[in-house]
Amino acid sequence: MNKTLDIENSNIDMEEKEPSSFKLIIALAIAGLLSGFVLVGTYIYTKPLIDANKAKALQEAIFKVLSDCDSYEELSLINGELILSEKGTKANEEVKKIFIGYNKNKEFIGFAIPGAEPGFQDIIGVIFGYDPINKKIIGFEVLESKETPGLGDKIFKDLPFQENFKALNVEPEILIVKNGLKSNTNEVEAITGETISSKAIVRLLNNSMNEWKEAIDKYVEKNKLKEPNINE
Repeated sequence: MNKTLDIENSNIDMEEKEPSSFKLIIALAIAGLLSGFVLVGTYIYTKPLIDANKAKALQEAIFKVLSDCDSYEELSLINGELILSEKGTKANEEVKKIFIGYNKNKEFIGFAIPGAEPGFQDIIGVIFGYDPINKKIIGFEVLESKETPGLGDKIFKDLPFQENFKALNVEPEILIVKNGLKSNTNEVEAITGETISSKAIVRLLNNSMNEWKEAIDKYVEKNKLKEPNINE
């Protein structure tokens, strides 16, 4: 008799627990759904703001890496050739892009080339100015970096390191050397105590030149681009 009562009581307990478990699952599902709505809503609201800030930062960087730049145009790489973006790209088409800069007299002064490369902790995003007539990098700006504060972040805080990119020859290729040992115009002095990020920047520049140089040379020749007249 007692065993029968125990079994019945156990069945009653199980029946009582099942509804509470079900309610818990429903509550968790609703909480997850609400969290998803919040995350999606936040993303939809903040994405235009983030994109606008990135576009502004990019524009400011173009003017920094191309000295005397007064205006610029966006060029897209289509079938190995550079063409004005609005003329050669289709809506929502993903293509690689660079920028061609002009001075106040509408004379060509150089190209601004974005690039990215893995650093010590994360991807380092930069843009650099390139003078194809003299085969030199003429400016450099870090767009995005999450390198270690006080170490890797010196790639954009260390002024002597920035000086490497004022007139840096890209041929035959860019080389990294220890601080104080630079003897050639195609060499970059590494930041003392932080060679990983320094090497990442040099690797990025060489990779970018390998990717863009041929298309840029074709564009320069086709459009008969030359140095601006400094006498004007």
